[in-house]
Amino acid sequence: METRDDGRLDGHDEPFDGDDGGDRPFEGDDGDDEPFDGDDGGDRRDDFEKRTAPYRRELLTHCYRMLGSVHEAEDLVQETMLRAWLAYDRYDAGLASLRTWLYRIATNRCLTALRGRTRRPLPSGLVGALEDPGAPMTLGAEVPWLEPFPDRGATGPVFGAGAAAGDPAGVVAARGSLRLALIAAMQLLPPRQRAVLILRDVLAWPAAEVAEALGTSTASVNSALQRARARLGEAGLTEEEVTEPPDHEQRAVIDRYLRAFEDADLDALRALLTQDVVLEMPPVLNWYVGPDAYVAFIARVFAMRGTDWRLRPTTANGQPALAAYVRAPGDDTYRLHTLQVFTATHGAVSHTVVFQLPTVFTAFGLAEEWED
Repeated sequence: METRDDGRLDGHDEPFDGDDGGDRPFEGDDGDDEPFDGDDGGDRRDDFEKRTAPYRRELLTHCYRMLGSVHEAEDLVQETMLRAWLAYDRYDAGLASLRTWLYRIATNRCLTALRGRTRRPLPSGLVGALEDPGAPMTLGAEVPWLEPFPDRGATGPVFGAGAAAGDPAGVVAARGSLRLALIAAMQLLPPRQRAVLILRDVLAWPAAEVAEALGTSTASVNSALQRARARLGEAGLTEEEVTEPPDHEQRAVIDRYLRAFEDADLDALRALLTQDVVLEMPPVLNWYVGPDAYVAFIARVFAMRGTDWRLRPTTANGQPALAAYVRAPGDDTYRLHTLQVFTATHGAVSHTVVFQLPTVFTAFGLAEEWED
């Protein structure tokens, strides 16, 4: 089978099978690390950096949608830029815009990285909910957990015209295409379907352009898109989970939540929860549904950690979030405990994901100790 130089296999619906996926991005590339024979490439390097710099952050968002991990997305953006640089002298603006070319490389690199990997879930996508908030905490230490995305790195297109607004099977076209519930649901899709869904419904690429990027046919792209949308529908993803409420509404809810938490006021917390609220806490497998279990678990946390907390507002995946710091009895310092990401709809919290992962703390630049 013939290997294309952009990391795809001609005539094969599944790219990268038996290939490293893009070491030779274009015909004529001999894989030499010195792409400009006889020239130090200084001026062209400056030109490359200047032209590609505006796309780095949106490529980071794109790779995160594919991978569900911020640190892996950062690595893939670096790899994308390296491969683009090595092939820059052969880039033809007449065939594709620089942005399209970079997205093509990034998508194929992500697909290669995903080969043979398991998906990145949240606890609710892996095990059933528990009824006893006092149940022993079970760590999923070996699970590659889904990570939140710091909004300071989110730029570029968030939604496209690839699916009708309000269509449950095409909710990725809604404003919240970076929201945590959608990223988690997309992890259920095979990598190729995920790529097609993002390129078609988020970036609004024509089917023929997606087919060219992935080395397949337009019919295969349309089929993959149909299957991907159907799978999201089966996952029970709702419009409310991916549509952002007005900012002032979210801020009001989370401000009240912050005050209730810092006051250790469980009744006030309960009043801010929906009847089907979900609480989950990767890397812990335990998760709970309903205000009774939610509040009972928070009471357990207060009993274990104390009630002296400070919370700092931030955002993740276009959603409100709080960085939680706790001061233990006898300690004079508030220390980082968790990052809590909220889905707030209709004036109440409907889903809270509490992250206690070092990689998440690093990605969000959270200080280990409270700083006034």
